Amino acid sequence: MYYIIETLDQLKTLYNRQTQTAFVEVIPFNYYTHPALNKVSLVYIRPFDDYKGYIICVNHSESSNIKLSHVDAVLKNIPNLWVRNKKQFLYYFQIKKALDISFIYPTELTLTNIHSYFYQKYPLKDDVNRIIPISKHYELCETAYNQIKPNIPHHLPEWFDFYNNRATLAFFGIEKNGININKTLLDKYYETNNDYYSIKGDRIFTQYNLYTTTRRPSNSYNNINFAALKKETREAFIPSENNILVEIDISAYHPTLAAQLIKYDFGDRDIHSEFAEMYGVDYKTAKELTFKQLYGGVFSEYAHLEYFKKIQMFIDDAWDTLQYGKYYTCPISKFTYYLDKLDNMNPNKLFNYILQNLETSNNTNILLDIHKILKNKNTKIILYTYDSFLFDYDKNEKEVMSAIVDVFKKYNLQIKANSGNNYNFQ
Repeated sequence: MYYIIETLDQLKTLYNRQTQTAFVEVIPFNYYTHPALNKVSLVYIRPFDDYKGYIICVNHSESSNIKLSHVDAVLKNIPNLWVRNKKQFLYYFQIKKALDISFIYPTELTLTNIHSYFYQKYPLKDDVNRIIPISKHYELCETAYNQIKPNIPHHLPEWFDFYNNRATLAFFGIEKNGININKTLLDKYYETNNDYYSIKGDRIFTQYNLYTTTRRPSNSYNNINFAALKKETREAFIPSENNILVEIDISAYHPTLAAQLIKYDFGDRDIHSEFAEMYGVDYKTAKELTFKQLYGGVFSEYAHLEYFKKIQMFIDDAWDTLQYGKYYTCPISKFTYYLDKLDNMNPNKLFNYILQNLETSNNTNILLDIHKILKNKNTKIILYTYDSFLFDYDKNEKEVMSAIVDVFKKYNLQIKANSGNNYNFQ
């Protein structure tokens, strides 16, 4: 069979192969456009038991086209479907069983010279991949497959299911909603690479990178770092018509997570007030002292306090586990840090890695609970930044916000809230 598939008879032949395992790469209209605003041009399928891959033509200038629904049927017929980025894949095909190789072996596409030529010649063409020769797309995908295939594991690591099936869906559920913007103010504060990459009308889309060392997601797209928006620029982000923005912040999140690790109970008291009493200082100074010690090591003058005694014991035990066992397994996600893959590691740095992983794992579970509440509701969760959750809130859905608050109570977290007509809350 020829590698280009552009008729239903050819597609039926591929379907009838009963492929068990394959690598799939979606070639969108434009590699730089957010998948929420993109369309499918081609789909590359490489069965593991074949000597070549196949390109299915969905919308390309060189070929006849096959309906996306027919491609979907073929993909759903493959039990083990490996992709490079499952979160992006879900925008095009709602196949939740897909397996994300980048959690195991992060892989970026390296554009061919021909790709680079077309992108440079047509920087404003939002469907440039439709005019790049199919043979060059095939070459690109074959190269990606050859990089990935040796790294497909015989047995999936214990933590894989958590990230592939829970974290992916948790962050996809935020991303797809986008954020309403005041375009005039956005242009005042930010210069995107190209507006059409992530903006349509009055809505902008974010993109979470789940493949970081600690699995704490970054969120930067189209020249805007959504994980570190400066306060004065936040007025550019606004609610949908007749809604308001509501932000829920988790108070003293890392001290709380550390307390859970060491089984230390603060009760219902404000945690920073509790520390202020321990230290004999004001509230603001107490916050600074606590964070300095969690991230930089326990100070000798506070080493006698029970909380920090237990913190130091935990740090020492975790370090011994990593040094002598050569790996450390995180709670909840079961993600594993391997000694030989960590650079310039020390006991306090390992503790920070554990906290960051625990934060993301805990938040993944929180997000999935919130998504269940918001299913078929007008209220949407539109941004996540570690200890902060931003909602585009329909004021008529009061029971929704009450249910969301109960989720944080379920995880024994103290919260505070802000609301307003823009993200600056002023």
